[in-house]
Amino acid sequence: MEAVRTQDISVNDLNWKIEYDMNRCTMCGSCLATCTFHAIEANVLRIDKTTSDSVFPEPKHTHKAVPVIKQIKTLANACVGCGMCEKVCPNGAIRPVRNVDTRKTLLSRDNGPIKRGGRTNLNAQRTLDSIVVGRISQMTDPSLDSQRHTFDIRAPFGRVLPAKQLPFKMENGKLVMDHKAPPVRWIYPLIFSDMSIGALSTRAWEAVALACAYLNEKCNIPIRMSSGEGGMPIKLLESDYLKYMILQIASGHFGWNRIVKALPRMKVDPAGVLIKIGQGAKPGDGGLLQAAKVAEHVQAIRGVPKATLSSPPNHQGLYSIEESVQKMHLSMNAAFGFRVPVAIKCAASATSVSVYNNLLRDPYKICGGFFIDGIQGGTGAANEISLDHTGHPVVSKIRDCYLAAVKQGLQGQIPLYGGGGIGMTGNAAADAFKMICLGANGVFCGKILIQLLGCIGNEHGRCNACNTGKCPTGICTQDPRLVKRLDIDKGAQKIVDYVLAFDAELRKLMAPIGNSSLPVGRSDALVSTDKAVADKLGIQYVC
Repeated sequence: MEAVRTQDISVNDLNWKIEYDMNRCTMCGSCLATCTFHAIEANVLRIDKTTSDSVFPEPKHTHKAVPVIKQIKTLANACVGCGMCEKVCPNGAIRPVRNVDTRKTLLSRDNGPIKRGGRTNLNAQRTLDSIVVGRISQMTDPSLDSQRHTFDIRAPFGRVLPAKQLPFKMENGKLVMDHKAPPVRWIYPLIFSDMSIGALSTRAWEAVALACAYLNEKCNIPIRMSSGEGGMPIKLLESDYLKYMILQIASGHFGWNRIVKALPRMKVDPAGVLIKIGQGAKPGDGGLLQAAKVAEHVQAIRGVPKATLSSPPNHQGLYSIEESVQKMHLSMNAAFGFRVPVAIKCAASATSVSVYNNLLRDPYKICGGFFIDGIQGGTGAANEISLDHTGHPVVSKIRDCYLAAVKQGLQGQIPLYGGGGIGMTGNAAADAFKMICLGANGVFCGKILIQLLGCIGNEHGRCNACNTGKCPTGICTQDPRLVKRLDIDKGAQKIVDYVLAFDAELRKLMAPIGNSSLPVGRSDALVSTDKAVADKLGIQYVC
């Protein structure tokens, strides 16, 4: 017998163990074909038996080799618990089981820091879950009928000028324009958040874009979608559907040479431009796209060779708020003839209010929005140490920024949008309503979109292998064989159905408090069952 060494890896050291019943298995091979991580293999089990059937001992030795499925006990091929083997097995003979005795975190740093996708595994407790809508109109002011009443569910995207600064003057008894006003788009208060080109498969990206266009064209819900880092397909840049897209420019500037070249051929202006300074899932760190996902079409759109693409942690040449306003905002506004609102996206942090205050004091009046991304936002690839141990919850930062603007009498001038964990429990409408009551003009979400497409990753360590290019659902991969697993039409339909339900649920929450328009800053409608949360946010504590 071979000696066992204490450093040898066993199945019991991994996060997931494969539970297998060989009596049910017919060795059809479906589980082997569907496992993208090669966590299981066909093997042979040797069975030796000694039996006696007579009254007196007459031992008979039997030996047979039985084909079985075995789990591979290496870190490189560790099971991620995606459950695809269980889904395709016709006999229910195999399934992954979470291993409470795992030692994988200790053993997997031989090749440097651990990288993964998904959300944080350690900060699943949410502030929003301790907040409820507590002010319900009874005799004080009447509730509205959510089914029959007309609601104005629109949020500004662009710099909103106060009445005294509007560019109007009287000439010969008529009101005329004195100078140009900043562009403002009135959009739905839910934005499909940025997901980088290459992070999602072509089918997944197309499904989200198709849902966005359908909601605008057929459902009259003016949702906007952010492109994410990496540019955008040329055909989309030159189509009429560009008006539903927010072009993102991140620190890597990937794909922007193609966008600039496409400017003369754009039939319509984009919905806006979003300058990404940071993201909530890994603040202070740039984007990351592993080489395994840099397929030929991704190389063409981004204008890069096949390599791991790491974006700088900040925009080169922009090391202060003043520089970002003067250089980036001004140049982006000028590029589109001052017709397109330009917003900025930062990770929530202790300095969020300082950034917002400086943007409010912008003398050019060109900042069209402030997007704050919290720690519970998702990502396609990041160092696990960043995902789990850096960041800031978004709720208190939205509230702090709103109150800072109120103190200066500048609330509403630069729209606030919050993201990072919106819809984490499955109910994005409730999260959005609470954020709006605390001061946000709207929310943005991304992770819930890919969950609607079929992503099975969660905050408890299931799958979260977005960075490997081996996504078992065909959503976060560029492997043509895996991409085929995703049905574009069904995926788009799922997103459309969810947004329609979101719209109905948002009305259901607006109606009881008597609001027919978005209750921005109506914190009196909220109460909290957590004293610390109530004190921090300035809302009523209830028990």
